[in-house]
This record gives sequence, structure tokens and C-alpha cells, in this order.
Amino acid sequence: MLNEAMERSLSKFMSKVLRHAPEEFGITLNPEDGSCPVSVLVEAANAQPKWTWVKQEHIEQVVRNSDKQRYALEDGRIRARYGHSHNKVHYAPGEPPAVLYHGTNQRALPSILKEGLYPMSRQYVHLSEGTHFATMAGSRRGELVILTIDVMRAKQASVTFYYAGNEVWLADHVPAVCCSILEMKKE
Repeated sequence: MLNEAMERSLSKFMSKVLRHAPEEFGITLNPEDGSCPVSVLVEAANAQPKWTWVKQEHIEQVVRNSDKQRYALEDGRIRARYGHSHNKVHYAPGEPPAVLYHGTNQRALPSILKEGLYPMSRQYVHLSEGTHFATMAGSRRGELVILTIDVMRAKQASVTFYYAGNEVWLADHVPAVCCSILEMKKE
């Protein structure tokens, strides 16, 4: 069993491998879903001096305990659900709820309200069904702002939504007219 610090550190390593730089570790991800066999990820970890002790159960613990549910483990394969910056992973279009949320910060807000949401260094814009994940994502870089996304209006603007799993939705771009600031209730 990993302690919290080791789990967080291993999760960051897994994120680097599965989301950003698989080729640095000799891994080729499936181009359809971005997955690889768990055994291949364990081998890649064991080849690094810091991670020689990693076993499949450690990977499974990180997947199980990930607060953002970053990873999916199925049929002996693992993948990052979202957040890729390497080769584009393809998702099937889906039907999201009427409203989605996006967490950002006060500094980025003027640009978003003028130009809309773009993926920046990632492949897709990340949206969520509830404010919980949006809050976690948006509070990392300054004063939190939660945006609501009008899904019907976005569809009318030809936005396609893709379901990444665990309440996370993706889009290539969301026009500014579909975004509004969620008024937070003062307690």
C-alpha cells in the first residue's frame, strides 16, 4: 500500500507517460483510445531508477484513488481519460447534459469571454457535469471562476461533445457566446 505522497508522485509519473510523453519511456499508445497494457506501464516504470519497486497493484491503487479519475483500467489495459498533449486520442461523440461547467481563473476570464474556450496545450477543452471537477481544475492557477456552458447553444454553433468518462466531457472549442459566469452563493 502506498502512502499519500508516494501515490501522488506515482500518479504524476503515470500522467507524464499516459498523457504527455509515452515515447520518452518506449511506449506506443493505442491511437484509438490512448491505452497500453498495464504490464508495459509497469515495465516502463521499473526501468526508471526511482520506480524500480512499482508493481501492478500500485498502479491499480493510483487509478482507484485518483480524485479526478484521470485513469481508466479495463481488460488489462490502462489509459488516461483526458488531458493528453501528445497524439490526439479519439472519442465518440456523445450527448451531454444541458449544462456543463469549466473551471478557470480570473486572469484567463477576459480572453475566454471574448474568444471562447480553446484547448491551449491540450487536445480538447475539458468540461464537467458538476462543479466539483471544474473547481478542482480551475483552482490550480489563481482566483477560481466557474463557467457554465450552454450545451444547446454550443450544439447550434456546431460544437461536438465527446464523453471521456466519469462526468468529464471534451470539446475542440467552445464559443464565447456559450459561456457565462456561474454566480457563487455567498454564505
